[in-house]
Amino acid sequence: MRNIIATVLISTLLIGGAAALASERKIAMKDLPPAVQQAIKDQGGATVRGLAKEVDKGKTLYEAELTVNGHSKDIMFDEQGTIVSVEEESALDQIPPAARTAIEKATGSGKVSVVEKLTEGGHVFYEAQVTKGGKTSEVKVDASGVAAR
Repeated sequence: MRNIIATVLISTLLIGGAAALASERKIAMKDLPPAVQQAIKDQGGATVRGLAKEVDKGKTLYEAELTVNGHSKDIMFDEQGTIVSVEEESALDQIPPAARTAIEKATGSGKVSVVEKLTEGGHVFYEAQVTKGGKTSEVKVDASGVAAR
């Protein structure tokens, strides 16, 4: 009986994971709505590394993976070309002191490999990828250093 339950659980997770992957697919610039194409072009001086179309909770979004001034910047647009969210690589010493302190405290003896500034819904967060004991995790805080979900 345990084997059957385990098999059903694993199958459900695999199908769910495949469905999640299927909701995002790579596309070409010419396949983007004109407003999204223009919004990407308006990012002056950016190099496009990749483009994707994603359906999230029935809403179609477009992601542009860019390189700007030597660092990564990923922007999510809606169909009208309005920016929904921005993830931009940053240096740990370039984020607000309270956020930096909270990330350093959470890191402990680990190592911060990437820091990103995430702007979404009018809110700004800072995400850090942390490697500790051979495992990678993520720390996300707001500008005041409070842990975010």
